[in-house]
Amino acid sequence: MLNLRISGKSVVRRALIVGVATVVVAAGGAALAEVVSPDPVTSPSFNGPVYAVAYRGGTVYVGGNFTTANAGGKNVARTRLAAFDARTGALLPWNPSADANVRALAVDGDVVYAAGDFDTINGEPRDAVAGIGATSGLTTSLRHTVLGQPNALVTGAGRLYLAGRITSVDGVPRTNLAAFTLATGALDAWAPTVDDTVNALAYASDRVYLGGRFHKTNGVSSTLRLSAVDPATGVLDKGFLPKPVSQVFALTADSTGVYAALGGLGGRAVAYTHAGATRWTRVFDGDAQAIAELDGTTYVGGHFDKACTTSNNGIKGVCTDGSVARGKLAAIDSQGNLLDWSPQANGVAGTRQLATSAALGAISAVGDFTLVGGVTRKRYVQFAGVTPHQEKATAASDYVASYNFDTTIADGTFDDGSAHGHLLRAVTRNGGKVTLTPHGTGQALTFPAKCTGTTCPRLVLQAADTPDLNPGARNLRYGASVLLAPAETASGENILQKGYSTGGGQYKLQVDGVSGKPSCGMGGASETAVHIARSRQSIADGKWHTLECRRTGPTLAILVDGLVQASEAVPEDLAVTSAQPFSIGGKGVGADNDQFHGSVDDIWIHIG
Repeated sequence: MLNLRISGKSVVRRALIVGVATVVVAAGGAALAEVVSPDPVTSPSFNGPVYAVAYRGGTVYVGGNFTTANAGGKNVARTRLAAFDARTGALLPWNPSADANVRALAVDGDVVYAAGDFDTINGEPRDAVAGIGATSGLTTSLRHTVLGQPNALVTGAGRLYLAGRITSVDGVPRTNLAAFTLATGALDAWAPTVDDTVNALAYASDRVYLGGRFHKTNGVSSTLRLSAVDPATGVLDKGFLPKPVSQVFALTADSTGVYAALGGLGGRAVAYTHAGATRWTRVFDGDAQAIAELDGTTYVGGHFDKACTTSNNGIKGVCTDGSVARGKLAAIDSQGNLLDWSPQANGVAGTRQLATSAALGAISAVGDFTLVGGVTRKRYVQFAGVTPHQEKATAASDYVASYNFDTTIADGTFDDGSAHGHLLRAVTRNGGKVTLTPHGTGQALTFPAKCTGTTCPRLVLQAADTPDLNPGARNLRYGASVLLAPAETASGENILQKGYSTGGGQYKLQVDGVSGKPSCGMGGASETAVHIARSRQSIADGKWHTLECRRTGPTLAILVDGLVQASEAVPEDLAVTSAQPFSIGGKGVGADNDQFHGSVDDIWIHIG
């Protein structure tokens, strides 16, 4: 249900390609974001999975577990490595062979670096990592013995960085990470450590980003799944603590920060600032396994079939607030808005990796699909031909805020899944604290237990006021999932609120009295009265309920579990323009804050 704005960004698995953002401004002043065409260009097909892809000028290199490439209707032997012309799709004579899976590729100068499960390249001993001439296909002198399984490669700072599930290189201990000097091929002293598998690497000028399923970097807790280390020394950047909610499968970076593709029950694409704060989050009904950036658009690949319209999903990753079809591929703009780009690939595993070429204005996707946009494209597809799309000038009908409490940016701070950046921050008094409890496949926020007196624990979450949280006189919907036990009711408990009955008006959702009946309230900027629509049904039964307040013109209604329970007439010109923050769990932290005592999840606001 999020407004699907037209512009974009993207996602890759185990590959790092950085593009240069381009924005064109139309005569009317609206920005035009450039997105590649959703129509596949001519390219070869492969008879087995393709795991890795990289560009070098006008050449595309791929690696995987195939033995044949088909170009122009002709089958040609290619053993787990191949190259072809990016513009024409013609297969090139480059023909090295690997005796087992190639899982990662990186290019530096005239060398293509490969990593995987192989023991030999061209019949020559090359254990898990190799350098191959970009035009000759011959192996370079790079030769090492790697104990473990490599998953990712990236080059930078004169080094080839290697990551995966690794215990040693040439008998020298390494804990899932290693590096080699590009000039000589020798094992480098760079040796940070993580306590579990690394799936992805991304290089930036001042750091190497690490992504995977680990929980500690260099022995430091709270560096789970995504961390950053110095490219020369391997020293951990302790200030970068994004804490993704699930395993990281892919990374890419640019000057604004890093983009991560996450798995879990339903996948996520998340953009983080250089400091580790969440910029935006997009949610899918399956793992996001690949991510890449080109011309200001983030492209995402995975084994998802749908993109969720909010940040909420449930059992098996199912989108709970609506979805749109995005078969294995999607595009996102710089503000986190889902774009119309939707080539629709098939398969189960779907897209495994993405790569981009700024020079060609093209992106490549590899994996296990066989059809893209109804056209046969077996395990490799390329898109090119930038298509301008005009961004909508406003987002009046957008979800302006959405919170599911599954993503914690920092202790007591939660990200806004609507991509509008309304971060929630905890405010506490008298020992009140943030408590997260399991709910479905994620987590809910539980407030302090019922208590009387001035010293009771207090907890509210607040987002700073911005104009887009005020509906004015427009239609408004907002709601939450709520759990409240019979013993937790009080004279009045505030679930969410924006504004007060004086000074700009208000809208709120609360539970009234010991009976535990929820109500919706609205008051206009020019009136002191508060119009209340109170449910006839109690929700204080220890079970989860969905609550929704709906203002449509002159009517305010409350819905419980999808059914209208009551409605109330309101002035048709009632307008809310409050400068107060948006609050959850109470209207403040004072003694009379109407503290909520149950649990909440999936809170959202929709205007228009």
